[in-house]
Amino acid sequence: MGFKARDRASRKSSDDEQASSSSKEGQEPCGVNGCEGWSDASMGGRSISVNDAEDMWGKGFTVRKNRVRVCKSCYRSWKKSNKQDDQHYG
Repeated sequence: MGFKARDRASRKSSDDEQASSSSKEGQEPCGVNGCEGWSDASMGGRSISVNDAEDMWGKGFTVRKNRVRVCKSCYRSWKKSNKQDDQHYG
């Protein structure tokens, strides 16, 4: 068996694992009001500071331990909006 055949075989097994993981239900809902995503770390969720969440969504979020748990899509939208602020000047 060549390296391409082994690669194809490993891809098929990993695709099956991804399909089963995407169908599982999350435990922690996203802290942003109106969002239906899950903020579990296994599903790509993150936590951001309360100040950053206020800058992005105003007062429409849930706070836990001075952090706001957000789903992957909300985190990505927050990250894109702050991309210009994070650039360093050399």
